[in-house]
Amino acid sequence: MNNFKVIKSAKQYHEYVSAHKKMWKHPTPGNEDDRELLDVLIEKWEKENHKQADTDPVELLKWLMENNGMDATQLSKELGINKATTSKILNYKKGMSKYVIRKLAEMFKLSQEAFNREYPLLGNSVKKPAKKVRNKSTIRKPKSRKKGKSKVINA
Repeated sequence: MNNFKVIKSAKQYHEYVSAHKKMWKHPTPGNEDDRELLDVLIEKWEKENHKQADTDPVELLKWLMENNGMDATQLSKELGINKATTSKILNYKKGMSKYVIRKLAEMFKLSQEAFNREYPLLGNSVKKPAKKVRNKSTIRKPKSRKKGKSKVINA
């Protein structure tokens, strides 16, 4: 059992996060209390030091990735989504799905509300025009085998 204390610096926070990850990768009955204690200490630090209300979900995610030494490839693997989708999320081209929000909250020990907020997406803001619909009153007579134009009958 380690002597973990309340986190008072970013350096200590990173050390605890690293130790926490190692314990969760190799859980044992002997480190269960330490894992739970680190959960509480890390969550307390993050609540006090993350400006969740001022940060959009993508910026928060980027900050968490940076502070946990994680790149987009690792994030993709952890979330169980492909790299293209991860890239689109990180570049504001795709919103986070409910599944991604749940996984991120679980992974970083934050509430789902931290990721489940509106934020602007980039891309085509121009909508494609609706397809034109043929006038239903116009009926086309099928082409006959003879050469010539089909006749249009107005109903």
